[in-house]
Amino acid sequence: MIRSPRRGFAVIAIVSAGFAGDARADQLPLWELGIGIGGIAAPDYRGSDETRNYLLPLPYIVYRGEILNVDRSGIYGRLFEGERVNLDISFDAGVPVDSEKNAARAGMPDLDPTFEVGPSLEICLWNDCKADRVLQLRLPARATFSTDFSRVDSRGWVFNPNINVDINNIGPGGGWNFGVAIGLVYADEKNHDYYYQVDPAFATAARPAYDARGGYSGTRVVVALSKRYDGLWLGLFARYDDLSGAEFRDSPLVRVERWFMAGFGVAWMFARSDTLVERDR
Repeated sequence: MIRSPRRGFAVIAIVSAGFAGDARADQLPLWELGIGIGGIAAPDYRGSDETRNYLLPLPYIVYRGEILNVDRSGIYGRLFEGERVNLDISFDAGVPVDSEKNAARAGMPDLDPTFEVGPSLEICLWNDCKADRVLQLRLPARATFSTDFSRVDSRGWVFNPNINVDINNIGPGGGWNFGVAIGLVYADEKNHDYYYQVDPAFATAARPAYDARGGYSGTRVVVALSKRYDGLWLGLFARYDDLSGAEFRDSPLVRVERWFMAGFGVAWMFARSDTLVERDR
């Protein structure tokens, strides 16, 4: 159940960012609007052993501009585009945590929803970047911020180098898009402290004081599957994180090493631009 609007906004952002992009096509509308539903099952934070289920209205917004793009891959700004190298501005988001509903964090301050923004260098290792079969090295580095919608605080940075494979226009009748990304996660001390630090004021016999270090933050695998019909879009995604060897692994707030989340989305388009563009990922 969604307890507050701020949590709902973060969940929508995560569901939207989890899916692969639309199928490559010669011409598509400059923008499209739709509405649907999205669901996600996710632990409170990486390392938490408590999972929440969310079901929310899901806006379907696609904009295929020359610089700014919004699609099922998320929100990104195209700074440079070549046959084999792209430079984007990428975004991500995280859900808030009500500490009174999480046993590991009971009595500690709540975690506000977070958002991340920063450059992502994409190097196509096999085929050009617009092919239906693409193997990419992606190097996103994003600054992290938290907000209670009255102020914004810096929460360090995250670096997630990964190998990404996109296989588009597959399956019975074509039109299915499959993507998988496998990579490492690194973050600075400020970022790790936000999630895993225990100040002396909040230490207990079962939760000793802890100050996290920056550095290795685990491995990550993301898998997404989507299909676009004329007036309907549907998608599934899953993400698995392994925290073995992470710098914060010995934090008392880390209850499990293996972290899993999954989500789905279904949307119906009700408006689209008459202007067609050839640009698509």
